[in-house]
Amino acid sequence: PAFRRFQRGYYHVYLPALAADWLQGPYLYKLYQHYRFLEGQIAILYVCGFASSVLFGLVSSSLVDWLGRKKSCVLFSLTYSICCLVKLSRDYLVLVVGRVLGGLSTALLFSAFEAWYVHEHVERYDFPTEWIAVTFSRAAFWNNVVAVGAGGTADFFAEWLGLGPVAPFMVSIPLLVLSGVFAVKNWDENYGKKRTFSKTCSDGLKCLLSDHRILLLGTIQALFESIIYIFIFLWTPVLDPHGAPLGIVFSSFMAASMLGSSLYRLAVSKRYHLQPV
Repeated sequence: PAFRRFQRGYYHVYLPALAADWLQGPYLYKLYQHYRFLEGQIAILYVCGFASSVLFGLVSSSLVDWLGRKKSCVLFSLTYSICCLVKLSRDYLVLVVGRVLGGLSTALLFSAFEAWYVHEHVERYDFPTEWIAVTFSRAAFWNNVVAVGAGGTADFFAEWLGLGPVAPFMVSIPLLVLSGVFAVKNWDENYGKKRTFSKTCSDGLKCLLSDHRILLLGTIQALFESIIYIFIFLWTPVLDPHGAPLGIVFSSFMAASMLGSSLYRLAVSKRYHLQPV
């Protein structure tokens, strides 16, 4: 029961943050198009977001360890809320700043929350280490469910209510506030080992160069991610002229992703014994 309570406390903060992130997926390109920006200008906005995510990703682990995991999660809620608010502006440079803040927020989302959980699980509560996988497996399942729901919700506010492509970004803000408030009220602070940025980078580089399989795996992952990012940029301008409901299409993508995850778990189960080699 204590473990279940601890899990719920984590999900109460993490799942609203994920929901806010997914809500912004279906209508980002459509919003920039609505503001009359050209395809090349929109591409630059996307690249600014991806580049800032890469740059902040390099320092996010050190930043989170230094600032504190709980404070970093609250910082995520703040920066992502500002990122959503600036979507109301039609000024190109303001939107670029918003994309940079979005990159910082993404880096925090995929580092601070899990780091906080692992530390609390092991250090404060001393639960069995193998239970960590149970929590993250359930979080992955609910992440998919939330993503499917987010597409439908975005479509409801943008199309059904006629509030336009900026509406999903405004709906994200209360969820981000909720996540930050739950973190402030219910979480204790924890810190990581304070290492210098150069030490973190050198350790990562040694790990890459010490085993060629790690470098190969990273290369394959990078190529796969590049395909995904091209797809993310292109699917809206390809489908939108045909009147496709973007939120519902997004939900369909997420449902297909959820199905793929389920099929993978089934394939590697004891029943079928299909192992990646």
